[in-house]
Amino acid sequence: MAILIDGNTSVICQGITGTSGAFHTKGCFEYGTRMVGGTTPGKGGQKDANGLPIFDTVAQAVRSTGAAATMIFVPPPFAADAILEAADAGVKTIVAITEGIPVQDMIRVRARLAGYPESVLVGPNCPGVITPGRKTGTPGRYEGGCKIGIMPGYIHTHRLDASTRKAVGIVSRSGTLTYEAVWQTSERGIGQSTCVGIGGDPVKGLNFIDILEMFAADQDTDGVIMIGEIGGTDEVEAGRWIQANMQHKPVVAFIAGRTAPAGRRMGHAGAIIGGADDTAQAKMDALRSCGLNVAESPADLGSMMLSSLTAVVHSHA
Repeated sequence: MAILIDGNTSVICQGITGTSGAFHTKGCFEYGTRMVGGTTPGKGGQKDANGLPIFDTVAQAVRSTGAAATMIFVPPPFAADAILEAADAGVKTIVAITEGIPVQDMIRVRARLAGYPESVLVGPNCPGVITPGRKTGTPGRYEGGCKIGIMPGYIHTHRLDASTRKAVGIVSRSGTLTYEAVWQTSERGIGQSTCVGIGGDPVKGLNFIDILEMFAADQDTDGVIMIGEIGGTDEVEAGRWIQANMQHKPVVAFIAGRTAPAGRRMGHAGAIIGGADDTAQAKMDALRSCGLNVAESPADLGSMMLSSLTAVVHSHA
């Protein structure tokens, strides 16, 4: 099992003929993702470099291919409409990679998406979602998995690979730190069930608790790594939810931005300290009070997760 996507998920790319869209469509296709086409208005009827059909609209693409997921590389001024077009076409998993979408546009999108309960949005301004596949005889190609986004596929580990002991879910506001957590767990023989970059914007789709609920119910997720940042209250609310609902699986957390000064945005649009409770230290203290294992450094994520999983095994022995 996994969450959001798996090896059977058929995927299109909105903005497939743009520089980024074309590059990352190729990467997902070569990884083994079931890429079935893409959209660029005015270029319907053509094919991309991978031989995938191009459509003028998402509705046409869904009717023709049955796509259940999309990744969006549409430029910021048009990305909000691209998200709503996907929802209107019945796409279930919408992954918006685009960075720099105006906040007012995303407020409108969030309000409109309430009318599409069958669709979920990941992002924007995120690396995407991956459920790792199994290695094949072809270097860089995997089977039974699905990669939607810009992450390096080769660092991820399928839980059924011979080397893996367990598999953890990873949810993060930071793309780079997601990759760090993936690499550290893979190096320690721990696989990943699904990795979700929820994005660093202040207004986005799925949040920590949404993803945690999925991981809590997923039989193939043995633990969770949660990576947050300064700004907002999402991490603290997630910690309280974990304390009340997820004692059966270990959760390791890290909060980025300990040296960030108040009032200054650091990296992501949502990473800005607005009060004493928004600081990294305040969030770390709150998460520890909820019973989470909180890493002082991102370099400790893998070892702390391994220790947490080992402790669970010993407690059940």
